[in-house]
Amino acid sequence: MGLHRDDVGGAAQPLLSLFTITWRDTATAPRAATAARAVTASGGHRHVEYLELSCGPLTISEVSRRPEPGSGLPSLPLLQIHAHLPHPDCKRLAVFTVSAVAVSRREEYRALLRGIVETVRFEDPLRVAA
Repeated sequence: MGLHRDDVGGAAQPLLSLFTITWRDTATAPRAATAARAVTASGGHRHVEYLELSCGPLTISEVSRRPEPGSGLPSLPLLQIHAHLPHPDCKRLAVFTVSAVAVSRREEYRALLRGIVETVRFEDPLRVAA
């Protein structure tokens, strides 16, 4: 969870964001196909970008959600930016997500998530050091 100041444009408003990493089991398939499938299933993924990084193929996409009417939650849109990174075993998918209500800062959050995924390695650090 992040609480930081919106220092773009002099607003100095506090911004709240949430970063999560989840694992999903997938059908065995080539990693590029798994990355592409992750954003083509229903779910409203937009602004899809396919990348080849040192950790392998991945997709970055955005989803905007609103609470159901009558839920008692504020009707602010929730921006979720996802990075889908297939594991080299071709059986799992790591999903990195940044969520925030500051939809106008989508480019900044997208750049933040891209910076995070550029550091991902699917290697055992103990084996690499040996």
